[in-house]
Amino acid sequence: MQSTRLASQFFTVALVLGFTSSALSDPLELSARQRGVSWVGGHEPIGLEHLRPLADAHVNWIVQTPFGWQQRYDAPGLQLATGGRILWGERDEGLRTTHRLAQSLGIQTLLKPHIWLRDRSGDKWRTDIRMNSEEDWQRWFADYRTFILHYARLAEAEGMGALAVGTELHRTTVEREQDWRRLIAEIRKVYGGSLTYAANWWREYEEIRFWDALDFIGIQAYFPLTDQQNPTLEALEQGWETYLKSIEAISKRFDKPVVFTEIGYKSTPDAAVKPWEWPQPSAVPLRPPAVDPTVQARCYEAFFQAVWDKPWFLGSYFWKWYPARSGERDPDNIDFTPQGKPAEKVLSRWYGSKAPQPVVRSTPSGSPP
Repeated sequence: MQSTRLASQFFTVALVLGFTSSALSDPLELSARQRGVSWVGGHEPIGLEHLRPLADAHVNWIVQTPFGWQQRYDAPGLQLATGGRILWGERDEGLRTTHRLAQSLGIQTLLKPHIWLRDRSGDKWRTDIRMNSEEDWQRWFADYRTFILHYARLAEAEGMGALAVGTELHRTTVEREQDWRRLIAEIRKVYGGSLTYAANWWREYEEIRFWDALDFIGIQAYFPLTDQQNPTLEALEQGWETYLKSIEAISKRFDKPVVFTEIGYKSTPDAAVKPWEWPQPSAVPLRPPAVDPTVQARCYEAFFQAVWDKPWFLGSYFWKWYPARSGERDPDNIDFTPQGKPAEKVLSRWYGSKAPQPVVRSTPSGSPP
């Protein structure tokens, strides 16, 4: 990549994200916020009609999530999957098409690849990935390099605004800092957009030491806010106070703004108790799980009241948004999506407050399909 082109791309990204290298010398403007949702890559190809509800809700960024597949947490062998039997929306074709359609509506993409463990015995997850020998570590990072550089090149070719170099890989980030620094430097050579890492809310974001090598701090923000069902708005806002000082301290320490690369709540009375838990069917036969979309909406409101205006805060991505047309989603479910629920109105109202004019990083070759 030519140095002049790289410098131009970084300047354009700074305009998109609303900050420069001295990001926190002045409070970030509300108009610069990333007003995002986590887009669900579906089975079938999509059209503009699937994305227009996002523009109506004042969304200006989406996360797209391709997956790499690993058998076990303690064995190398990460597989890159770009086509074939995986969902259309997670294939390279789907990622490109979704980005181009979104960009035509003034919506940018944060590409955030994840690892999926096929064998989760022992309740292991990607946060637990750790090799048993130096040889295996080197093999794992070689596989991961192939995986992430593929998506860095795709993001560069399509002019995507930002890339997460990893997601919730806690043991690898705290134990292999220098490997990550080398990898980030290599990604910079092929991708001219902004880089982040999506750190788990539990300890990881505080323990990472290479935030200085990235453009903004990413947190998967499933912080528990209460131990009560049906909490009040005041209790939820107070729950946020438990974490804001530590988040601000990390932001100040590295002079980087913070983005919640994921945040979300189920439509249940206990939505804020363990927000990271997936919806589970009722253990009692014939008794459906409790549904309470008002608590979900209250959790959204508490986030915006407590966090959105912070001078170090750059944006959020709510989990999750399906590729549906307006009015297609069933509101009577316990899923994380705000679609068709009171939470969608909260999101739209706040995202529409001092919303920026659409700005895109660059125009990829070709036109939207």
